Amino acid sequence: MKLPARLAVLLAVLAVTACAPRTADTSSGADEKTGTLRVWLFQEVDNQPKERVVDAVVDRFEEAHDGTEVQVEYIPVETRAQRVKAAFNDPASAPDVIEYGNTDTAGYVRDGGLADVTRAFTAWDEAKDTDPAARQSVTVGGKVYGAPFFVGVRALYYRTDVFADLGLRVPRTQDELAGAARTIRAARPDLYGLVVGGAYTYGALPFVWAHGGELATGADGSYTAALDSPAARRGIAAYAALFGDHNCPAAKCAGMTGNDTITAFAAGRAGMAIGGDFSHAAVEAGAVKGKYAVVPLPGVAPGEIAPAFAGGNNIGVLRSTSHRTLAVDLMKRLASKDTQGELFDAMGFLPTFTDVRREAAAREPFVEPFVRTLAAGAKSVPASPAWARIDSSQVLPTMFQEIVSGRKDVRTASHDAARRMNDMFGAAG
Repeated sequence: MKLPARLAVLLAVLAVTACAPRTADTSSGADEKTGTLRVWLFQEVDNQPKERVVDAVVDRFEEAHDGTEVQVEYIPVETRAQRVKAAFNDPASAPDVIEYGNTDTAGYVRDGGLADVTRAFTAWDEAKDTDPAARQSVTVGGKVYGAPFFVGVRALYYRTDVFADLGLRVPRTQDELAGAARTIRAARPDLYGLVVGGAYTYGALPFVWAHGGELATGADGSYTAALDSPAARRGIAAYAALFGDHNCPAAKCAGMTGNDTITAFAAGRAGMAIGGDFSHAAVEAGAVKGKYAVVPLPGVAPGEIAPAFAGGNNIGVLRSTSHRTLAVDLMKRLASKDTQGELFDAMGFLPTFTDVRREAAAREPFVEPFVRTLAAGAKSVPASPAWARIDSSQVLPTMFQEIVSGRKDVRTASHDAARRMNDMFGAAG
């Protein structure tokens, strides 16, 4: 899903074994070549630009397939889980094609809702230019269950005017980042140095990954939490150290989400923030317009880029469709290079095709640091159906909030978080 507005995390799903679906077997043996196809796409805050792009795709599809009609419904992201689960269980009410978040892939496959489109995707000429991380986001157990639609990633926003006034250089390492944050806070107590959030999971993960840590280890559907490893603890400690009166007071920042941090930066209340390509419009509309720049978030050593969470959405075909050939064709048209380029122009969605993304960066310079971040190697969450529960249960935000509030030290909090994650991995089967 696109972050942070939808996500709510590149993004990318790794391989897991295909577990027996928890829903009924809703696969359809029919493959009708005419009739009505139903499509569910996500409703955006401003949906009209997206609708114009999709309408053009639908018009071309209907012209190419006599006797077909496409009905598009835009559904709220917040209620997608209930609606999609119901559709998996009731083919009569199910769409043929859906948009879904890349962290949903493993769960949807486990539930038996998505069609295996490996053969069609592999034969699709455009697929060869798909970003590897984006391809992973539609892959489970070595099989492909959709086409990547767009990708979202985060980088470092910083105030050029504040840096110039204080004689600061752009941070090259995470130690320099923390030092610049302290300097800004000391010289300008009205500002957060680097605004961070205890409830900002996808802002914290680059610190864990940059220090060599992982959320979990394993494959083939079997995962073990790794938050309590020495490397992960170093990254957790580095992020937690950014909370305090020297930078971002815990009393104000422990409960902040990603949206909160970008709101603070856009309003001119912070010297730096970790924000996405999708944050650009909000920052441009704020008080810092014309007074900021964006660079990749640095890693531990000079020249390193911290691995970012690769978020984004995909387009998939439901197993229950009675129009499989038509549905696959529509999936490819919606996720095509032309459509992704048009969606970038209309909505700012980063394309999943490397060549289309390079062209977008050439047209819009603000995209360049995000493209570099993706090229450096973005990461995703464990490809387990348990992740949805781990995320909704606030396991990671709770851990960070316990640390920054002083209720637990890093060792204890990470141990407790890992134990909770393992309980959920085990319950997922």
